[in-house]
Amino acid sequence: MANIFIVATPIGNLEDISLRAIRILGEVDTILCEDTRVTKKLLQHYNIEKPTLSYHQHSRISKLDRVLELLKGGKSIAVVTDAGTPGISDPGNKLVQYVLEKLGSDVSLVPVPGASALTSAISVAGVTSDRFLFLGFLPHKKGKETLLKQITESKVTVVFYESPHRIVKTLTKLNQFLSPDRKVVMFRELTKKFEERIGETIEECMNYIENNPDKVRGEFVVIVSGR
Repeated sequence: MANIFIVATPIGNLEDISLRAIRILGEVDTILCEDTRVTKKLLQHYNIEKPTLSYHQHSRISKLDRVLELLKGGKSIAVVTDAGTPGISDPGNKLVQYVLEKLGSDVSLVPVPGASALTSAISVAGVTSDRFLFLGFLPHKKGKETLLKQITESKVTVVFYESPHRIVKTLTKLNQFLSPDRKVVMFRELTKKFEERIGETIEECMNYIENNPDKVRGEFVVIVSGR
C-alpha cells in the first residue's frame, strides 16, 4: 500500500517540529512542498537530503497525476507547506481529496501533527475556546461583508486569518458591525523573534495598525470572542 504523510512543519521557530516529523521526512522517497526553497532550508537545518517536488494552489492537474504515479509505483510521499499543517487553509486539502478519489483504500494517508497558527494563537488569546469557529482566510470581496456580520453575531469565538494587504480594510469593516465590548485579539509573527499579541478590543487593534505601518507584514491571526 502506498503511503502519503501529511507533515506539519514549524510556523516560525524551526525547533517547533516533532521528532516523528523529522524521522519521516528523512525516510520518505519524495517530499511534496508548497515552495521547495523554503522547505530546503528546513531540511538543511536537520541534515535531511531528499528529493522535493513543488505543489501549490496554482499547480496544474498534471502535478497531481505525477503524485499518483509515484504512489502507484510504491513510493512514499511526505506533504508539507511553507509553515504549519497542510490542508488547513492550504491547497493540501485538494491533494488529499484527489488522492482519495483516485486511489481510495489503496493509499494510506497518515497525519503527522505539529505546529498550527490557529491553535497556537487561541491557546494564549484569553478567550473561551471550548468551542470556536475557524474561517480560514476571508473571501477577498464576494460575501465578505455578510461573513463579517455573521462574525459579530456569533455566540462562539471566531478565528480567521488575514493578509497584511487586507487587514486594515477588514478591521475597519468589522468595526462597523462589532459591539465595542467584544474582545478582539490579533497575533503576528507567531513563534518568531518578534512575535506579538495585539489588543483586547477592535479599537486597540486598529490603533496598532495605524501607528505601526512598518509592522504590517506577514499573516495575521484575528480572534473575536463570542457574544
